Amino acid sequence: MRRFVWRLQRVLDIRTKQEQIKTQELFAITEKLTAKRGELLSQQRILRDILDGIANEDPMHRLGKQEFFLRHSAATDERIKQLKASVEKLEQQQRSKIAEVMKIRRFKESLERLREQAKKDFIEAQDKLEQKQLDEMATVGFARESIRDKKDGGIEEQDGVI
Repeated sequence: MRRFVWRLQRVLDIRTKQEQIKTQELFAITEKLTAKRGELLSQQRILRDILDGIANEDPMHRLGKQEFFLRHSAATDERIKQLKASVEKLEQQQRSKIAEVMKIRRFKESLERLREQAKKDFIEAQDKLEQKQLDEMATVGFARESIRDKKDGGIEEQDGVI
């Protein structure tokens, strides 16, 4: 029996590798996004803790700390804004990668369905061919047996006549 060979197998292999690469890129972006979100939450928590600490101070010491905090809060606010922008950019990249992975996956799955159908058709064709060969062999065997029976029957009649 011949071996099944599908002409589009190379395309399927390439798409599978592309999917793996895009999935790895997606995981890398997701890791970066998680790290940035953690850093953003950490900065916001630190800022909140400082504000809570200043709010709990007595009014005499609080004014000096508030003044110091307000002088340096612009840098902290800028850092938080940068982190938020970075998170938004990474989220956009993540959505884009997810769309790419899904597009490749759908294409790959359709190729796999085509491959399965082609393999099924191939097996059916091979079964039909094998059945045809078996039928031919049976016909030839039957014909040979009939010829042999005729020859054997003809010799017996000749023996009986003599």
